Amino acid sequence: MTPQVPPGRTSLPVVSPRGVGQLRGAQSFPDAARGALADPQLRRNLGNATATIRAKREAVVGEVPDWQALRAAGAAIKDDTLRRLPELLVQLEERVTAAGGTVHWARDAAEANAIVTRLVRATGADEVVKVKSMATQEIGLNEALADAGIHALETDLAELIVQLADDRPSHILVPAIHRNRTEIRDIFLAHMEDVDPDLTDEPRVLTMAARRYLRRKFLTARVAVSGANFAVADTGTLSVVESEGNGRMCLTLPETLITVMGIEKLVPTWEDLEVFLQLLPRSATGERMNPYTSFWTGVHPGDGPQDVHLVLLDNGRTAVLADEFGRDALRCIRCSACLNVCPVYERTGGHAYGSVYPGPIGAVLSPQLTGVEDNASLPYASSLCGACFDACPVAIDIPSMLVHLREQHVEAQAAARTLPTVEAAAMKAAAWMMSDALRWSAAQRAARVGRLIGRDRGDGDRRIRTLPPPMSGWTATRDAPVPASQSFRDWWRGREGGTT
Repeated sequence: MTPQVPPGRTSLPVVSPRGVGQLRGAQSFPDAARGALADPQLRRNLGNATATIRAKREAVVGEVPDWQALRAAGAAIKDDTLRRLPELLVQLEERVTAAGGTVHWARDAAEANAIVTRLVRATGADEVVKVKSMATQEIGLNEALADAGIHALETDLAELIVQLADDRPSHILVPAIHRNRTEIRDIFLAHMEDVDPDLTDEPRVLTMAARRYLRRKFLTARVAVSGANFAVADTGTLSVVESEGNGRMCLTLPETLITVMGIEKLVPTWEDLEVFLQLLPRSATGERMNPYTSFWTGVHPGDGPQDVHLVLLDNGRTAVLADEFGRDALRCIRCSACLNVCPVYERTGGHAYGSVYPGPIGAVLSPQLTGVEDNASLPYASSLCGACFDACPVAIDIPSMLVHLREQHVEAQAAARTLPTVEAAAMKAAAWMMSDALRWSAAQRAARVGRLIGRDRGDGDRRIRTLPPPMSGWTATRDAPVPASQSFRDWWRGREGGTT
């Protein structure tokens, strides 16, 4: 699945075996999640926001009689694109170049940041305006530009809130989902230039304050940096969908436009794009259509940016593509539907994942981009309930992928250890016990002793509240049910004609 060398090139355009950038978690998910669970205000903010988005999505998805057929079509188009990715990338480069744009290939975060920094410096600008972009967050572009003396201003309202607060995004689509409007007012008063000191926390008032602040920046910016939701290979067209109009301002006013796009964001034709323009807004913002859907193809004299660049980012994606079980994660269209239905995300928020990509999709994508051992706790940040799979508009089987990544982690740990862990030893003993009917029956009879330590919670439901190590790790955070007084086999034998 490695891209072939295009004519006239002396090296492969994308060959990075694994990603770098800003994807590795600073601490394990369980450690980070404990802090989030201890913050009641954070949990209220997350619960209210995700419930609202879920309700909106369910309403507009319910209007579409062929929603499941659309999901299947989206998955099929993405799979076909990934199978033909090398040729489609070359086709995209040819079409963008023919339209007056310039294409750059970046193997990893360092190369992408160096390319963008060089392009901005060539304009003489020391500030750029940005359209919301997960790819630029992934590579840490803002930090790289800051090191070069260039300020990158986020123009998406939620991204601006996060940036002004020196915070980190907590959601793919709604980066400031963990903030309420009172907190946002305080952030604006403390960090926004020339803000009204009598600013209230009314949403419209806050929005107008941000609009006045950003409008000055839009009118003076010479360079803009964007991501891309989609790229159409057969025309070289790039697309951004958004809800505020900031993207339209960034894509039309500056003289120079630099787009950083993951190589998986391709679709072959405009006809294919029609499917995703129905799937994405409904799954993302609960809208039938995004208020702003922008397309641009190269350079048009006297209209829009006159210096247009596209940076095609690998950063570990070819490694994901090579994994037959994991490559479905590259179908992702960054809608965030899986986050909004995930019971784990709803309680912990995005910061607990320690990665640019939070929630269920982050739990499978980040470990694959960096290598599983660099984000080993993320595949376990799930109850495997399957809600994410049901909600995904391109039918990514995230639960099965999580199990696959857990298996990789277990195998890597086993290979690195001389002695097995307590957990590994316990699982091996359980496998030995369950592999023989007599041993399994004996274990069931022995387990009934556990009924002696069960306690009634007051409602007739008996539970085991404490167990000795290593099982204390379980009962430290949850009760265990007491064993049944009779096994299924014994019950079956007692039935008339029952046999085992």
